[in-house]
Amino acid sequence: MKTPRRFRWLRFTLLTLLVVVLGAGAGGWLLLAGSRAALEGERHLAGLQDSVSISRDTLGTVTVEGKSRDDVSFALGYVHAQERYFAMDLMRRLPAGELSELVGKAAVEVDLNHRRHRLRAVVKAAYAQLSAEQKYHLDRYRDGVNAGLADLRVRPWEYLLLGARPQSWRSEDSLLVIAAMYLDLNSDGRDEQELRYAQMRAALPGPLVDVLLAPDPQWEAPLKGELSRQPVIPSADIWDLRQQPQASVRDVDGLATALAPALEDVRLGSNSFAVAGNLTESGVAMLANDMHLSLRVPNIWFRARLRYADPTAPNGQRDASGVTLPGTPALVVGSNGQVAWGFTNSYGDWQDWVRVLRDPNQPNRYKVPEGWASIESHDEPIRIKGEPARSLKVEVTRWGPIMATDADGTPLALAWIGGLPRAYNLELMQLEHTADTRAALDLAPSMGMPPQNLLVADSAGHIGWTVTGNSMPLRAGFDPLQPADWSQPGSGWTGWAMPSQYPRIENPEDGRLWTANNRTTDGADLSLLGNGGYDLGARAQQIRDDLRAGNRFTPGNLLDIQLDHRALWLDRWQRLLQDTLAGNNDPELQSLRQLTASWHSLAAVDSVDYRLVRAFRTQVHEAVLAPFVARVQQDHPDFRWPRSSGPEAAVWMLLHERPAHLLDTRYANWDELLIAAAHQVVEQLGQQPGGLAARNWGEINRSAVNHPLARALPGPIARLLNMPDEPVPGDNNMPRVAQPGVGASERLVVMPGREAQGILHMPGGQSDHPLSPFYGAGHEDWVHGLPTPLLPGPTRYTLTLSPTAKPGR
Repeated sequence: MKTPRRFRWLRFTLLTLLVVVLGAGAGGWLLLAGSRAALEGERHLAGLQDSVSISRDTLGTVTVEGKSRDDVSFALGYVHAQERYFAMDLMRRLPAGELSELVGKAAVEVDLNHRRHRLRAVVKAAYAQLSAEQKYHLDRYRDGVNAGLADLRVRPWEYLLLGARPQSWRSEDSLLVIAAMYLDLNSDGRDEQELRYAQMRAALPGPLVDVLLAPDPQWEAPLKGELSRQPVIPSADIWDLRQQPQASVRDVDGLATALAPALEDVRLGSNSFAVAGNLTESGVAMLANDMHLSLRVPNIWFRARLRYADPTAPNGQRDASGVTLPGTPALVVGSNGQVAWGFTNSYGDWQDWVRVLRDPNQPNRYKVPEGWASIESHDEPIRIKGEPARSLKVEVTRWGPIMATDADGTPLALAWIGGLPRAYNLELMQLEHTADTRAALDLAPSMGMPPQNLLVADSAGHIGWTVTGNSMPLRAGFDPLQPADWSQPGSGWTGWAMPSQYPRIENPEDGRLWTANNRTTDGADLSLLGNGGYDLGARAQQIRDDLRAGNRFTPGNLLDIQLDHRALWLDRWQRLLQDTLAGNNDPELQSLRQLTASWHSLAAVDSVDYRLVRAFRTQVHEAVLAPFVARVQQDHPDFRWPRSSGPEAAVWMLLHERPAHLLDTRYANWDELLIAAAHQVVEQLGQQPGGLAARNWGEINRSAVNHPLARALPGPIARLLNMPDEPVPGDNNMPRVAQPGVGASERLVVMPGREAQGILHMPGGQSDHPLSPFYGAGHEDWVHGLPTPLLPGPTRYTLTLSPTAKPGR
């Protein structure tokens, strides 16, 4: 696999940039080349017990082979630092609120938000309470990272451009990387959803809010349990828009912004599914996993194969392949030859807002069940490159930091598992040593990580599902979907779930499992997990039905499901649009009708019909919901629709039943609303060059996989640092999730023990260095869905790390 021509050209262009920026003339080459990772030769390093071999193939997939996992962890840290230190630095600085110190004032607001959690203090406490074995793992990895950084002839090129020097890695920094994942997967550490619920319930009748926020049973696909109940429209005596004072959204853009969290905003999530051995030719179970995250250059994951002595492995040799997370020593997703595992975000409820009732006579005191407690106050300095530092005052209660106010102005503290030292550990690494599905599932309740759906498959043909995380709160005495008073005895988080309470499925009767950020269960299990904003379910349902459509599967079949971009969720909207425009003689609307009459039901890059029908749905949603948004914004101007499963169920039911009392009074009837929405599509898209017929999906749905420094560089250089901005198929309610800058951060398909048949591809490449042969390597395979092998190809480069000679030898 050759390096694309554009990247060979990039090497020359970036050199020119450094010559200009550094004024170094020919020295620019030495500076840039000197920060490349070492690929060949031998290095003698203190801290190793025995020699470790580091080999790379044409994609830069690293095989780290040593006599012990300790030495492999050291070597993995070495490689991560040489290939990815700047990205690792950003990952630890983000949750700690320390980005401004490196990049300047552009990051101040992010730092202010994250520093309120005081996560550096949290992870220091977490490290202190780890077992001696886990501390040792982190220390070995830390030493490898710092050895790799020190072994670069020149500091990483990003620091040259920023005029900064990298700071050494600390053991607790690896826990900060886990904290960054908590932020990424838990609403950036700020439960906006429940704040928005509170605003809606303060402004609208409860039964109406219940309908507007109801899940859509038509699209649900739980692993077990019943579908949600169909919502019931409240009668006119509960709420009648015809009898309410006229309220209007400030402007069209304001309405779109308010509804963006439900309609357009990017939702991070993932797909994972598995089939049992009786559905494969080999009798080995098979797992597929694609984790949807923000995409960047280089990719968040790092392809690796880890080989070391392990008495629990067949023949005493552990051979594990998958993706690692630079900044940590763990193989996050992959296969160990006996068990394969993958994750999707659970979207359970791991945050609660607590009303802080201050003592009116002593505001530094607040009410607690046993009386009064004192608020802790911390002055957090925010250091800003090139500017004076700012000081942030953080007030902390026993439940968490004060970060918001309730609808009535009462201060709110955020109780969040990501802010607890107990929620961090390295138990995930034990998956490398599990021998079967049951053992892997047994590990889940001990893992200190963001709660995830864990899917596993083993070489004996078994599959299973559970939820990870050692900090699943038990709740009592309050509604977890609203800010609550925990000062009453018996209310709040009363403890942590025991392993026996975790939901779990082993070897389902039909041999199929799937999760896609949807609601997975009901009853007591759902009460334990809570609702942190489950996905609509259309994606999970499509995966489920794809699995049920086959009775024998190969890795290629599961990759096909990952790449499925059929738009089944829009079929009914296409029919509605056609019915709405039937008989209408307006030439512009007839053009819209003709362009969507031949419905291919595909989010393909050349799909005009998909883009137009999708735009119609968006316009209808905005028109239907506008009066409710306007009413809430009267009292709460900052209101945004909760980022829950969205109002699809409510809108579709209103369109079906057409209650006059819930129709915006701007329209005489529901048909008029639909016609107006169609006109909006024509007005917004038809006036662009080429008219409606030129508005294909690929025009706006592009890859946008960029380097984090690209925005700060001249346009031509930024474009060369970034991956090609190409149109991509897919969208957010189908298995192939794809939106600009968001999508599958990897696609893995694997049968444990038969990894040679496995598939793994990822965007953005393996290395962060533009002169590396691995910069962007494999990206085009990801764009086009080509099945890159999981295991490394023929070795192109080999580096050996050897221990320094001991005294007397």
